[in-house]
Amino acid sequence: MQQNPPDLRPDLARARIPDQRRDGQPTIGMVSLGCPKALVDSERILTRLRAEGYAISSDYHGADAVIVNTCGFLDSAKAESLDAIGEALRENGRVIVTGCLGAEPDYITGAHPRVLAVTGPQQYERVLDAVHGAVPPKPDPFIDLLPASGVSLTPRHYSYLKISEGCNHKCKFCIIPDMRGRLVSRPAHAIMREAEKLVQAGVKELLVISQDTSAYGLDRKHDTERGHRAHITDLARDLGSLGAWVRLHYVYPYPHVRDLIPLMAEGIVLPYLDIPFQHAHPDVLRRMARPAAAAKTLDEIAAWRAVCPDITLRSTFIVGYPGETEAEFQTLLDWLDEAQLDRVGAFQYENVKGARANALPDHVAPEVKQDRFDRFMQKAQSISEARLAAKIGTRQQVIVDEVDADGATCRTKADAPEIDGNLFIDQGFEQLSPGDMVTVTVDEAGDYDLWGTLG
Repeated sequence: MQQNPPDLRPDLARARIPDQRRDGQPTIGMVSLGCPKALVDSERILTRLRAEGYAISSDYHGADAVIVNTCGFLDSAKAESLDAIGEALRENGRVIVTGCLGAEPDYITGAHPRVLAVTGPQQYERVLDAVHGAVPPKPDPFIDLLPASGVSLTPRHYSYLKISEGCNHKCKFCIIPDMRGRLVSRPAHAIMREAEKLVQAGVKELLVISQDTSAYGLDRKHDTERGHRAHITDLARDLGSLGAWVRLHYVYPYPHVRDLIPLMAEGIVLPYLDIPFQHAHPDVLRRMARPAAAAKTLDEIAAWRAVCPDITLRSTFIVGYPGETEAEFQTLLDWLDEAQLDRVGAFQYENVKGARANALPDHVAPEVKQDRFDRFMQKAQSISEARLAAKIGTRQQVIVDEVDADGATCRTKADAPEIDGNLFIDQGFEQLSPGDMVTVTVDEAGDYDLWGTLG
């Protein structure tokens, strides 16, 4: 697990957070680790603090205290979180810890007893209480005005939109339900109100996130309130009416997902599905306590592509899961050959404290996991290279993310920020700005990225 995005550390965030501190104004810094869902939590915390009169510091030394929003999904993520807490303590000295690793306060205080407070995920009120105790607020009602769109830790032209918390799945390798609880969906009208404000503030791309986007509204019995129904198909259609790109993440391949594909074919939402398949061999999937229908999934993929030929499919997989044999791993490689997924990532299996997978027999040796990871990524890279090469000569609508002296870094509809590839323009880009949407002819393709020219 890495920070997301990597430049949101307080000492690197000047491009994101302007320094607007008035004399005597209490100031808070933020380190946001882990997934986009945690990033949204960080934005909510900072928005609440801004409403109470706090300034947001882009530097450790300019902050009266620092909040570290941690990740606790894997042991490697826990180690990174502890390192970030230690760095904040060294650079600032006054640190409040929140997020997923906050569900294990003794683990944190055992390593860093000097932290001021530890709170768990989504415990916004407790975070605010801890900040108030460490740095009392001093609001000035004539100066401290909160923008309608709140505080954003992403570029102005895209924003994550979290539609639910928690998860009802019981995957043996995962402790997210233990940390974040069962599925709790937001009312559809509240999501739409937030999305409308974001678009009005200039957001061009809405990235829909949750732990299980396909299950959205299930806990609410798909109720209708204020004209909006809490069902992912209805929500996707409503969001698509706002005029921004709508990108769906973490979509489990339930049967009703096929109802989303016509919306993609019609251009209502982006032709992009981020689906956590995890593996392809039915026995491995059963040991994971996940649906074991990989062959049927291939039929679904074929059906999706028949309706929307331009659809981009991204997924993540686990290699070296306990008990995984060479034959089972080969089945995964063969499945990947058939599925021809556009964007693929992989994790080497790690034990996670509290996960049921820890007790499974026949754990795979580290060197075998590494070998399988290398072979898997080599296969995924060759598929990506071939699929991108097929785009040479095509015209693509892109969104501009960054412009510097060397060129413009853009993304096509097939690319989510931070996790997928880019399209680069190195000629005639001087008039472009972040957030622009332009048409590009693809001239060159690499393993994961494209190059093109305007027009």
